[in-house]
Amino acid sequence: MTSTTTISATGTPAASPPTLDPVAVSTVRRLGRALVSESIKLTTVRSYRAIAALTVAVGTLVTWGVARYVDDEPMTVAMLFLFASVFTAVFAAVAGILLFSTEAQHGSLGPTLSAQPRRWVVAAAKATTTAVFGAALGLAGVAAGLLGAVLGGIPAGHTSTILESSLWAVAFATLSALLGLGVGMAARHSTVAISGLLVWWLVVENLLAVFLDPQLSRFLPFVAGNGLLQIVVDDPDALAVALSLPQNAAVFGGYSLLALVVGAALLHRRDAH
Repeated sequence: MTSTTTISATGTPAASPPTLDPVAVSTVRRLGRALVSESIKLTTVRSYRAIAALTVAVGTLVTWGVARYVDDEPMTVAMLFLFASVFTAVFAAVAGILLFSTEAQHGSLGPTLSAQPRRWVVAAAKATTTAVFGAALGLAGVAAGLLGAVLGGIPAGHTSTILESSLWAVAFATLSALLGLGVGMAARHSTVAISGLLVWWLVVENLLAVFLDPQLSRFLPFVAGNGLLQIVVDDPDALAVALSLPQNAAVFGGYSLLALVVGAALLHRRDAH
């Protein structure tokens, strides 16, 4: 931002209004156009609407089933509703992968980068869109979990904790979506990226958590992520060294940021096709 000085009719200097930096204005405009483009893609592709619908349907059905038919211990809505957010995080990660990999696979990434040669702008727009969609899925998953638990007919419990717990669940879904985007940008192939992420999440980490010392396993990405949902584990050694909610957020957020940085670096270096 700059300003110039002019001479008024009385002969005294008068400062003219400051002018905006043209480089900054151009950057904001580019980012705005990229955000509009990504938003159009998100709202017009049916697979993302299907993911949102599955998030609500699966979250409601699974939570209702647990509330209705599992009676190992007394359960309340406040205790159970976050169970749906485990599935929400999976759907969010898959959505994040698809937000990039479908373009790379179907040949539309080239025109996108031709329209906006500054690749960091494309990466920033995709990350912003992904974060918003991940947060929306997180909210939908929380609502589905509450609905399923209420329909299951269990008591409400300590409802004062629901708001804070819901915010951590939304954070988990948002970071999962960004992690998925980073993986998708690195792999560029939907099947490879989704399969690799899910195998690590559901198989490899479970094995590592069994064999690693809890002091180390607590820093695994999805161990930390699940910690945001305050999932109680049976291992007293793991409970004794469990990270706090902010620490879990920092660990899982660090993995998401690392994935985004690697993905953005590869986007910058690779050919568009």
